[in-house]
Amino acid sequence: MKATIIQLYNRELDRLATEVEQYQYEASLWKLTENISNSGGNLCLHLIGNLNHFIGKHLGNTNYIRQREAEFTTKDVPKKTLLSEVETVKQIVFTALTNLPEGKLTENYPIEKNGEILTNEYMLLHLLWHLSYHTGQINYHRRLLDN
Repeated sequence: MKATIIQLYNRELDRLATEVEQYQYEASLWKLTENISNSGGNLCLHLIGNLNHFIGKHLGNTNYIRQREAEFTTKDVPKKTLLSEVETVKQIVFTALTNLPEGKLTENYPIEKNGEILTNEYMLLHLLWHLSYHTGQINYHRRLLDN
């Protein structure tokens, strides 16, 4: 199961990088409209922060300190920087998951999530879904506003 999870994270993080890369106009990453309150750039920053926090810090024992609010308020980060940060978080996720013994998947995740105690496996699948969901939103944002 662990190998499958690693493969899926690699695939989805590659998809995230591809979506960001495909913006023709860098300024479009940060566009908002009346009905779209999160830009593609901010969703990308949110995913980077989320994975650094929940996988890097809590499963990979990094010293990451999350600034969740900044994930949504920071603007105009260059596309090149976003792509570099996606690659960095991909390596952090890969290392954390590679070093996680297979037997730990059924153990409890180190912190509660929304008041629930979850297994590491459940949390990793939840985070994978979250990554894929927001990557899809970035795809839609790009197709609507990258003009």
